Amino acid sequence: MTTAHVPLWEVFLRARNGLAHKHAGSLHAADAEMALQAARDVYTRRGEGVSIWVVPSAAIIASEPAEAGMLFEPTASKIYRHPTFYEVPDEVGHM
Repeated sequence: MTTAHVPLWEVFLRARNGLAHKHAGSLHAADAEMALQAARDVYTRRGEGVSIWVVPSAAIIASEPAEAGMLFEPTASKIYRHPTFYEVPDEVGHM
């Protein structure tokens, strides 16, 4: 298999339980198991993770930055979702 035909995988790591997975980088691997092993070897050399996700890059669908206005505009018309209508009591402190 040449490098051009080896799928690209996106790697996500979770540093500690209770935290979200964060994108760590990308790598090429022939299959999911190899991608998981390679991600472990490359991105967790110092034991800085409790969970690894590998996702084929081809499976990720992303929005276009040029379409951001059209995609996110509907949220502007739903002002009730913004926290400006709520008063936080002084007893609550920092939120």
